[in-house]
Amino acid sequence: MKRRQFLQAAGAGLAASAVAAPAIAQSSPSVKWRLAASWPKSLDTLYGGCEYFAKRIAEITDNKFQIQTFAAGEIVPGLQVLDAVQNGTVEMGNTALYYYFGKNPAFTFGTALPFGLNPRQMISWLRHAGGEELLNDLLKDFNCIGFAAANTGAQMGGWFRKEINSSEDLKGLKFRVGGFAGQIMAKLGTVPQQLAAGDIYPALEKGTIDAAEWVGPHDDEKLGFVKVAKYYYYPGWWEGCGQAHNIMNIAKWNELPKPYQSAIISASNDAWVWTLSKYDALNPPALLRLISNGAQLRAFPQPVLEDCYKAANGIYADLVKTNPHFKKLYESLVPFRSNSYAWLQVAELGFDSFQIRMRARS
Repeated sequence: MKRRQFLQAAGAGLAASAVAAPAIAQSSPSVKWRLAASWPKSLDTLYGGCEYFAKRIAEITDNKFQIQTFAAGEIVPGLQVLDAVQNGTVEMGNTALYYYFGKNPAFTFGTALPFGLNPRQMISWLRHAGGEELLNDLLKDFNCIGFAAANTGAQMGGWFRKEINSSEDLKGLKFRVGGFAGQIMAKLGTVPQQLAAGDIYPALEKGTIDAAEWVGPHDDEKLGFVKVAKYYYYPGWWEGCGQAHNIMNIAKWNELPKPYQSAIISASNDAWVWTLSKYDALNPPALLRLISNGAQLRAFPQPVLEDCYKAANGIYADLVKTNPHFKKLYESLVPFRSNSYAWLQVAELGFDSFQIRMRARS
């Protein structure tokens, strides 16, 4: 090649790279978002899951996509995260959708339908049986889109100042209980209270409420409930799992490059596993410590559970008739739950029951 031809070719190559470089840069822009959480920083697993999620986003995108996390109260109160995302105050939030059942009772499916699904069933229903699409059909009415991003596992039934021996003992009880379960408890005469995590202990200490549930041993120990109420009940039938979501303002979501959208979905999946596995590691020793510090472990009596189950199904039957979103979600979840338990009864229950019996003998 002659010298002039070489220089012309080199110049053409430099020009092409000058055009290509901005295109590459534009495909991976620097983006900064804010995430408002419903959890205080003291809850190192729920809020820690938000921090873990943000860290994974940065790692996946080579630090091009940065998400700064804010605990409950730093930007908005814990129970106003959906509103903040909907109106664009923040780009995204991490919250329990059942906090917003007052806006639409169907939001309870996003966290836990009472007497609904366990964690494995929940993620299976969301990811592979249409649950996620149905929830996002609801969320779009609130200018949002969401993905499962944490799970607590099956929760405890809460802390009570007195023993619960029958459904009569629930009458007049001022009980902090999350989300939609309060409507069911109200059918049995309980006075439900919805409080964010940081407000529960002072209310229980002052006697503003008579009982409270939160999550399980690890978080309950951190929040100090054993100091002000001794009877620790199980199971939390209203939350066979405690599902949290990452929710995004849909306009902000649509502005993201596709790789960043994929990063959010992948990091949300990672955070879901991280949170549930951490709870499973931390709850057993925490329960032992609570018992050693005076907690009296009690199972809800079978008749109480059956009364609650009957009340729940009565409410569901009414909502199916009047709420289209609730109807679609309920008619998706119930047959899925039935088929799932038919399988789990064969496999998981058989295995777990044997293991528990052998543990008792050792």
